[in-house]
Amino acid sequence: MSLAQREGGAAVRGGSSGHGTRRPLHRLAEVRRREGISLRTVARRLHTTVAAVRAMEETDDLSLSQLYAWQKALRVPMSELLGELDEPLSAPVLKRARMVRLMKTASAVFHWSRQKSIRRLAQMLIEQLVEMMPELAHVGPWPMRGRRRRNNELGTAFQRQISPHTLADLAQENR
Repeated sequence: MSLAQREGGAAVRGGSSGHGTRRPLHRLAEVRRREGISLRTVARRLHTTVAAVRAMEETDDLSLSQLYAWQKALRVPMSELLGELDEPLSAPVLKRARMVRLMKTASAVFHWSRQKSIRRLAQMLIEQLVEMMPELAHVGPWPMRGRRRRNNELGTAFQRQISPHTLADLAQENR
């Protein structure tokens, strides 16, 4: 049985007249955007396609197992995914989303800056953010290279030749 069936049908904008636009009974898209997570990342975490993720965001017919998978993919409490649609996200989730964005920015500055003084300041900021919220330790930087791929394009990383020297540099950089 789907979420919509358990709730007695889809929510409808515009009151009980039955006229208006259907809206989902969840906040998947809103929470995903607030967390700064792309459709592609959610698709990868759910082991599905971007089109399937987009369809799940737009439907009100999700199983509980799909909602639990989204909760795990977005790393938020289930209550945030099912909250009232007219209410804003809770203060803790908004704070976490802002902290994640800040950490991604600090991490990008650290990883892409060539100036030692800037890198040192970014490292201090990263350490302070992790001290405030330890789960931020594994948040990576915003992507800074290349162009955004369209949904129908595959990545070209598998086509590139990587030299042993480049692999050694990458391994050393990740230590």
